[in-house]
Amino acid sequence: MTAPVSVVMVGVGGYGASYLEALDRLAPGSVELTAVVDPFPLPSRTATALAARGVPVFAALEDSLGTRGGVELVIIASPIHHHVPQCLSALAHGCHVLCDKPVGATVQEVRELIRAGEVSRRWVRIGYQWSYSDGIQALKRDILAGRFGAPIRLKTCCLWPRTVSYYRRNDWAGRLRDAATGRWVLDSPLSNAQAHFLHNLFFLLGAEVASSAVPVDVTAEACRVNGIESYDTVACRARTAEGVELLFYGSHASRDSWGPRFDLEFEEACVRYAARAEGDGAGEIVVEAGGERVGLYPSPDAGDQFLKLAEAVEAVRTPRAVVCGPEAASAQTVCANGVLESVGEIPTVPNDLRRREAEPDRYWIDRLDDDFRRCYERALLPSEAGVPWAVAGRTVDLRGYDRFPASERRA
Repeated sequence: MTAPVSVVMVGVGGYGASYLEALDRLAPGSVELTAVVDPFPLPSRTATALAARGVPVFAALEDSLGTRGGVELVIIASPIHHHVPQCLSALAHGCHVLCDKPVGATVQEVRELIRAGEVSRRWVRIGYQWSYSDGIQALKRDILAGRFGAPIRLKTCCLWPRTVSYYRRNDWAGRLRDAATGRWVLDSPLSNAQAHFLHNLFFLLGAEVASSAVPVDVTAEACRVNGIESYDTVACRARTAEGVELLFYGSHASRDSWGPRFDLEFEEACVRYAARAEGDGAGEIVVEAGGERVGLYPSPDAGDQFLKLAEAVEAVRTPRAVVCGPEAASAQTVCANGVLESVGEIPTVPNDLRRREAEPDRYWIDRLDDDFRRCYERALLPSEAGVPWAVAGRTVDLRGYDRFPASERRA
């Protein structure tokens, strides 16, 4: 019988706890959890369960790899600013990596990871689960085959309200930099909870099954209603080298939940997907042409979101092409960095537009839900639609963009 894949799990206090549950759902004997890495005290239930299984817990990844020989796969579900350093450490120890999204905070560290992967001859997979789904994979194959003609405009929107406690759940939520290390975090809807949907636009336009299109410029508008460093609301327009327009609208400061949804306009067809609210995996990706429905694909949220985990475990034993690696995931990072360069100083929403409710404790922006839906339908940025809080950002050239912020670029 084939020996189980030896796994180290990094970060189990948040989404990593779901990874632990997903590991237990894999076929019996397919994996062996050899260690867990988390610098903070674990929830008592998690700690008790790990102790009962004899799984040691370490504060640092290097400690777990240095004492547990033969680790094959490191799964990383730590905060954004730890992704690349921990990926680099895993590669240096000869491990393959499944890292949760986004690949990293800045373009320069992502490029460092890409180079390290080439040298190590180990793979890194990035956990954008939509990219592994049957629906997105089938849709991308048909886009590559030219079924819908050339792409013209792709847009996506997601309104997911978040409470005050969401931004207080740790010491990096809503931060631009980590207070302890000074490393860039750049947390935001676009780079965290809703990063999937921006990445999906670039991924669907990739010239190959496992690649993404790269933005050549971006113009953005953002603001905050919560007491954070970063923004909780953003809209941006990016363009590819082929002149395709990509629009993203996202907020944690809406009154209601709406989306995610996307509309993809091609020369010969339109492709649409609409979830009714957060966590709604119902619905299908619909293709329309000539006023008629001509095709369907499964919802990108259908099935198990941890297909990415099963695929990574299988790839340790049976080499296969990487579905979504750092190269494909880097388009989201480049665009997210460009968004902050475009916005500059992030404006705070004026008091007369701030709304709050006590239970659950949260803020929202007056009329944001309607304003973003209107902008989405008309493919406009908020300032172009006369939204009162909006401040037009500058267009940032992303060709050759290799460092965030660009002002720190070495001569």
